[in-house]
Amino acid sequence: MNRPSFRPLLTGSGLALLLALSPALAQAPAAQSPQAAANDNQPLAAPESKARKENVMPESFADLVEQVSPAVVNITTTSTVSTPLVRGPQLPEGSPFSDLFREFGFPGFPQGEGGNPFGGGPMEQQRSNALGSGFVVSPEGLIVTNNHVIEGADEIEVEFFSGKTLPAKVVGRDDKTDIAVLKVESKDPLPFVKFGDSDKGRVGDWVLALGNPLGQGFSASTGIISARNRALSGSYDDFIQTDAAINRGNSGGPLFNMDGEVIGVNTAILSPNGGSIGIGFSMASNVVSKVVEQLEEFGETRRGWLGVKIQPVTQDIADSLGLAEASGAMVTDVPSGPAADAGMKAGDVITSFAGGEVKDPRDLVRRVADAPVGKAVDVTVQREGKPVELKVTLGRRELAEGSGSGKVDSARETASDLMGMTLAPLTPEIAAELGVSRDMQGLVVQSVDPTGAAADKGLTAGDVITEAGQQPVTSLADLEGRVKEAREAGRKSILVMVRRAGEPRFVALPVE
Repeated sequence: MNRPSFRPLLTGSGLALLLALSPALAQAPAAQSPQAAANDNQPLAAPESKARKENVMPESFADLVEQVSPAVVNITTTSTVSTPLVRGPQLPEGSPFSDLFREFGFPGFPQGEGGNPFGGGPMEQQRSNALGSGFVVSPEGLIVTNNHVIEGADEIEVEFFSGKTLPAKVVGRDDKTDIAVLKVESKDPLPFVKFGDSDKGRVGDWVLALGNPLGQGFSASTGIISARNRALSGSYDDFIQTDAAINRGNSGGPLFNMDGEVIGVNTAILSPNGGSIGIGFSMASNVVSKVVEQLEEFGETRRGWLGVKIQPVTQDIADSLGLAEASGAMVTDVPSGPAADAGMKAGDVITSFAGGEVKDPRDLVRRVADAPVGKAVDVTVQREGKPVELKVTLGRRELAEGSGSGKVDSARETASDLMGMTLAPLTPEIAAELGVSRDMQGLVVQSVDPTGAAADKGLTAGDVITEAGQQPVTSLADLEGRVKEAREAGRKSILVMVRRAGEPRFVALPVE
């Protein structure tokens, strides 16, 4: 007896039911192996998951770690250092026996500086090793790490997740962002990762840090973005703060978002003991990626240079200039350079650069650095209460710093308020004593009332006031006239330029 076959019906309906009940399974593509992705010139990325789609905490980070770890490397550097060749007992600093050795010496010990038998003397060369982390950003073998990881290294060795090791050469380095690019030669394309948009990261987002902490080998740690736009000490700092465990040896390693994209390079930690206390800093990928592109193309950075000295616009300064809000960057000095050639002046407030609003000096510095060298850029400044459009052809910062053209050539500064100060006209003799140009004109602050407004603003004896209300002052009458004009205009403060040890800054002093 032949039984009817239900296989086609069961197969079709069963498949339809399976697709209806398991859409995620139906849509999830098979994960590509790291080597296959490298052969196809595709970056490693996070696998599809329900948690990732719903933007919730995953049950495990294992799939993400497994997917991106082949692109993370450990870096070992070797360098030659000089150490004292000590022959004899070691005495602690301040030991009472040091007087004995200093007076009578010790057979076989060289006498160092100050009679110390252990200072100076012969040195010996020793090999020193250091450890760090990095990550591959191209199948051809480009690797990103921290500059301090490879600084001073004679030899650099890269260990991959698979255990394979390759020697590396330095392509370029940038000490201002602490980024370096290395290159290894491999017969096969290398698995690599790509940069993500660090500006999209929000405080509270999950992140994953991979690297070689404390030289213990490959390790993963997770946390969240604790803060953004942190600045430590550099002009171009834009750090992501995270509580993901970062320790020594993690330097140069990647900080991933949940899409498997690198949004930061682990660089520093805040710690009283050298270990992680949950405050780590990763240089944002939007800064790093531009540096890497320039290092790869030129072997060095090529940042734009505007040629001005700037300071923040405080609310006092904004009120004295009649500005609607305290934003932008105030120009305190314009030495010879691109800005001077374009007609920019001390006292201008830069409010727009290349068509975008300038929030503060940090914002301006970063955007100027990212702008192309040698091309004209539209710059808007506020001058005497009106917008002025300028077109500035940017120079190159590295050349300006190397040639010393960033030095102040034309010294123009403003002064402080009259309240609480004893002022006198600046003479060539006083200028010489202060170490400023004998041709400088203005008013010198002889003393400051510690309870007055000038002291509150940081003015001190020896400061030189050269401008008030964005006009030169050479006498007490000039300053008094500027103050009177500010009062009549209904302003609560007056903007003065003060030069201290050759460095200018603007100060807003109350005129009430």
